[in-house]
Formats: sequence, structure tokens, C-alpha cells
Amino acid sequence: MSLSSLWLSIKNYAAHDDPLVATANLIALVVVSNQPFYPLYLYWLVGPDIAPSYWLFLSTPFFAAVPAVARLNTIAGRALLPVAGIANTMLSAKVFGTASGVEMFLIPCVLIGLVVFRPNQKLIGLTIAGLAFLVFALLHGRYGAPMHVYTPEEYASFVKLNATSVGTLTAFVGLLVAGLIDGRK
Repeated sequence: MSLSSLWLSIKNYAAHDDPLVATANLIALVVVSNQPFYPLYLYWLVGPDIAPSYWLFLSTPFFAAVPAVARLNTIAGRALLPVAGIANTMLSAKVFGTASGVEMFLIPCVLIGLVVFRPNQKLIGLTIAGLAFLVFALLHGRYGAPMHVYTPEEYASFVKLNATSVGTLTAFVGLLVAGLIDGRK
């Protein structure tokens, strides 16, 4: 399979007539495409102990399934994206510890939950946003010992990495929703 036919397959997989569904699909596939690089970012920016990051690949099939689920049920597909993000954030907080700043990923989960549903579906979005807030309020500091304890310097680098990643993802979602990026082309 050539690179252009692979790209066309991915575009077709993400495509949907409903622009909110297409937006959720694109966000999900961007997350999937970035997940393999996270261990590399950790290695380069935090330190050599990246083995705990392999646990995060448990969420990859859920993000990758968003377009398939959306073809069956558009609401379920759109909801799967932020719910998978919340679950991945919880797993990350357990794996790395809250000192890593990984709970910041709840911010784009809230944003996605609020923007991929129509006004008449706002209860769904508000419920997802509320779930993210509830996860932070109830679980912050209660995940137990992380799988690996990093040094204070490594945790500082971790926070910078996660803040940059969260800022980038949040900006990407904002640009999509504002129509400044057209993911349907």
C-alpha cells in the first residue's frame, strides 16, 4: 500500500457528513497518530525510563474506534472520544503520578465534550465535562504510588511536556471548531 493510498484510507475512515462527527473523528485520529511518539518525547525530554508509558497504548484502540463507533451511532462515537481521553488521563495519573501534570489532559477532554455536541445535546456534553471535573476532584492525589518515581527535575520536565501537549491539543480543537482548520479536505 502506497503512502498516498494509506492517507486516502485514513481520510475516508475519518470522513462523515456531520461536521461535528467529522471533527471528533479527526481529533481521535490525531491523538492516535501522536500516541506512538509519547515514549520518545519522554525519553528526550524527561529521562530514559519510558517503560511505564507503554501502558498508555491500552487507550489507542478506543481512540482509533471513534470513527467506527460514530458510523453506528453518532452520539456514541462523539462521546467515546472525551471518555477515552478521561480514562487515558486516569491511567496516566496512576502510571506516572500526579506530579507529572498529566491531569492537565482533562482540560481538552472537557473542551471536546462541550464542543462536539449540538445545543439540543448539551446535557451529554455537560455530563462528560462534569465527569472530567469529578475525576479530578475525587481522584487527584488518590491514585497511589506511580509505577516509577521520577526525580523532581524529571517531573518538572514532565509538567512542561504535558503542558505543551495539552496546549497544542486544546488549540487544535479550538481551531477546528472555529473553522480555521477544515479537516474534511
